[in-house]
Amino acid sequence: MRYLCLLYGNEAIDAQMTPEESQQQMGEYFAFNEEASSAGVNLGGEALLPTTMATTVRLRDGKVQTMDGPFAETKEQLGGYYLIQCENLDEAIQWAAKIPAARDGCVEVRPVVEWN
Repeated sequence: MRYLCLLYGNEAIDAQMTPEESQQQMGEYFAFNEEASSAGVNLGGEALLPTTMATTVRLRDGKVQTMDGPFAETKEQLGGYYLIQCENLDEAIQWAAKIPAARDGCVEVRPVVEWN
C-alpha cells in the first residue's frame, strides 16, 4: 500500500538556523532518502517553498477566490512530503519515524486510495 508522509515543521524556527545547522539537517534528509530508496520504499517526494509563496484557491458561487498564503494559521507548516510503499501502517510508521521532521515537527501518515 502507498502512504503519503506529510512533513510539518515551524518555518520561523527553520529561518533562524545557521547555514551549518541547515546543511546538517539536509544531510539527514539525504541519508533518509538513500536508506528509503535502497530499501525500495521511497516512491518520491519533494520539499515545498515557504508558505509565503502559497496561494489558497476557493470556488464560491462559481467565482474563483484566491488568498495569499495557506488557509489556516498554524504553528507548524507543511514543508514537504514523501510517497512511500509499505506492507501496512505499522511499517509506514516505522519509516515516518526516521524522517528528520518527526524529531522537531511531525509527520502525518495517510494511506493513498488505491482505485484498482
